[in-house]
Amino acid sequence: MLLAQQLMFSFFKTLTDQVITVELKNDLSITGTLKSVDQFLNIRLDGISVEDPERHPHMLAVKNCFIRGSVVRYVRMQARNVDTTLLEDATRREAKEGKK
Repeated sequence: MLLAQQLMFSFFKTLTDQVITVELKNDLSITGTLKSVDQFLNIRLDGISVEDPERHPHMLAVKNCFIRGSVVRYVRMQARNVDTTLLEDATRREAKEGKK
């Protein structure tokens, strides 16, 4: 696993049980509670809702979903849920290891 990918995996693990919004490459945005993420950055959400239900009516009956990491465009979360100190420290360690 690449260092940058490991950093993102570790970061998303800290967001477990937080509400996030995942925007997919097909312009579907899904909001839900992050339940798990794996090393491929695949995401499992519970209690989901879509931002544009008129455009995606087929998603109204879905309560949880698994999202393949390769189809994710953006992940949005509340700033208060992000541990910036932990993220900065991990980024510094990654940069230091990259110089070796």
